[in-house]
Amino acid sequence: MTPQNREIEWPTLAMLALAYGVFAAGTLIWPLSPVLAVIVTALAIAQFSSLQHEVLHGHPFANQSLNEALVFPGLTLFVPYIRFKDAHLQHHYDPNLTDPYDDPEANYMDPAVWARTPRWAQALLRANNTLAGRILLGPAIGTWFFSGPDLKAMWAGDRRIRLAWALHGIGVALVVAWLWAFTEMPVWAWVLAAYIGYGLLKIRTYLEHRAHEAFRARTVIIEDRGPLALLFLNNNLHAVHHMHPKVPWYRLPGLYAAKGEHYRRRNDGYVFETYGQIFRQFLFRAKDPVAHPIWPVQKSDRNDADAA
Repeated sequence: MTPQNREIEWPTLAMLALAYGVFAAGTLIWPLSPVLAVIVTALAIAQFSSLQHEVLHGHPFANQSLNEALVFPGLTLFVPYIRFKDAHLQHHYDPNLTDPYDDPEANYMDPAVWARTPRWAQALLRANNTLAGRILLGPAIGTWFFSGPDLKAMWAGDRRIRLAWALHGIGVALVVAWLWAFTEMPVWAWVLAAYIGYGLLKIRTYLEHRAHEAFRARTVIIEDRGPLALLFLNNNLHAVHHMHPKVPWYRLPGLYAAKGEHYRRRNDGYVFETYGQIFRQFLFRAKDPVAHPIWPVQKSDRNDADAA
């Protein structure tokens, strides 16, 4: 089937309609229960971000402009869609995974840079390397590290980044208009919900990748099939997604069920059974150091892959 004749991915459209519906419901129930309103809205925002991830990989239509129109409103607030798209597609070059410079989603630092980092910042980043820290502090730290360079790039005249933030501003304005015209939820409550939703996504990204000499072994598999797997649209089967980035979310479990041993062997057993296991092991204990533990070795492996 050619891309132009590809079937419409109805499960993704249904999930997108559900995310918008839950977001609307969350904002509308503010007079009944502000706490519940924030929680429901946060869940919708996290789900919406997972759907943006599907869209940037070319779902649910063959027409990418139509796909991106579906996720134009700025529900997620902190990261413009175009910036998410550009950074994430760059991240999908597997030989660069966890590279402190060339992987935009890496949480590791160059050991030389880490050594120069002030002690107070080191303490903050160490806390961020626990799961609890990643959920509570991660959205703020991630926004700081992401938005700061963007501001410098815009000041320097980067048109692509300026466009991303300008369009995001319009998308955010649409959400604010919805809140003012149809709901009693204050804007600050939506900002809080967006922060919580971002924190929920940090559960997924917390250990998606590890430092390893072989780039094929840097990407995790979490076999969980519970609510978080649905919230993350099966992206917990992350090694499967990286091998098949064009496969829609609802087909990933079938691929893993059919060839699970292959994927586990390929990623050198970087596998967890459930998110409960991850919470028990890493809620208050860091999985990794902040400084990349094998940076010179991994950089050499990346260069070998590029040469090949």
